[in-house]
Amino acid sequence: MDKIVSQFLAQVNARNQNEPEFMQAVTEVAETVIPYIVKQDIYYGQNILLRMVEPERVVSFRVAWIDDNEEIQVNRGYRIEMNSAIGPYKGGLRFHPSVNLSILKFLAFEQIFKNSLTTLPMGGGKGGSDFDPKGKSDTEVMRFCQSFMTELFRHIGPNRDIPAGDIGVGSREIGYLFGQYKRLKNEFTGVLTGKGVSWGGSLIRPEATGYGVVYFARQMLAHQNEGLEGKTVVISGSGNVAQFAAEKIIQLGGTVLTLSDSSGYIYDADGIDEEKLSYVMNLKNVKRDRIHHYVTKYPKATFHAGKTPWEVPCKVALPCATQNELDGKAAALLIKNGCLCVSEGANMPSTPEAIEQFANHKVLFAPGKASNAGGVAVSGLEMAQNSLRYSWSREEVDQRLQTIMNDIHKSCVQFGAEGDHVNYVKGANIAGFVKIADAMLAQGVV
Repeated sequence: MDKIVSQFLAQVNARNQNEPEFMQAVTEVAETVIPYIVKQDIYYGQNILLRMVEPERVVSFRVAWIDDNEEIQVNRGYRIEMNSAIGPYKGGLRFHPSVNLSILKFLAFEQIFKNSLTTLPMGGGKGGSDFDPKGKSDTEVMRFCQSFMTELFRHIGPNRDIPAGDIGVGSREIGYLFGQYKRLKNEFTGVLTGKGVSWGGSLIRPEATGYGVVYFARQMLAHQNEGLEGKTVVISGSGNVAQFAAEKIIQLGGTVLTLSDSSGYIYDADGIDEEKLSYVMNLKNVKRDRIHHYVTKYPKATFHAGKTPWEVPCKVALPCATQNELDGKAAALLIKNGCLCVSEGANMPSTPEAIEQFANHKVLFAPGKASNAGGVAVSGLEMAQNSLRYSWSREEVDQRLQTIMNDIHKSCVQFGAEGDHVNYVKGANIAGFVKIADAMLAQGVV
């Protein structure tokens, strides 16, 4: 079996050299899915996984825009349309200096499985640019978004490819992108999700990924006869996902100890309550400032510059910042300090070494393709509401989100049960694969 996996990875690597993030994502899936494929006559010999790792389409384009000093700037834009076997491409846009082909292909590949797990009819895609919105004026961001959409609009559509937000793409950017799309196409369609509620967006969409991460963690703990109430929780990040994960933890009776950004993390031994979280939301979303200002407002807390929060003892850890932020050393610290459960809020925030340690010590571990699927799930619900020209209440959307996350957990248990323990990585990968593979087989050689 190891030889078959190695041969497959060697073949993929030969076509995707110098793309470490993409190969990391493919390796994780291959190691769990190929042993399953070999035992299934319907899939074996069909090269389905080899077809899945090859994007159906990769679009790369120049984005020229004018800054406030009237100087012309140039960035690179991308859209990876990975797989449309079960529906139109669906996945976010990321604006960050680190964006490159490898990162977007890894995100698009993960998105295939994530979208499949939601049970909604959505394929996998991802896009973005190496543009950095930080420090830019609203006018500069608008000019960039308009230029970006002037090229992207010809590749997307409500039945073709429906982008959403991601790192660096929030409500402001979605608004500018949608406005330019509407202007170019002369139509009002649900081609982007994450829109404002007054113009086609869904209630709970901003909260969905963070809430979903917590709902999934709650299901994992419940499966072991545990609960979130009274548990100490360490969260990385302080953006959209981290903020709403913290909000839901507080609502469910847990104690949030940390939040972070690229400058370091804050630790509040008394717990980050609703009032303190409101301050963080204003700090990050309105003032767009750094997390260290928290300790000025709340001096009992401490700021740890240049560090990640995994050294803080906790029962539950929610990595909600970025890929590969939680390495083997951090995992060892979490385990040593009694962590019971890790639920990924970001995309692939744990390294292979960290995941291996969690597995060896029977720590409940949810991969992002399962635990952070809440965002794209509510994006799918937003698409449905747009098609109906109707909107559901906050309670209806939240209930649908909880049902979807519970169903994803059941699928992971079904395919990942190993005695009295559940391998959620294996379960998520196989459950996601089966739905896509069945669709690809039914559609012939595609």
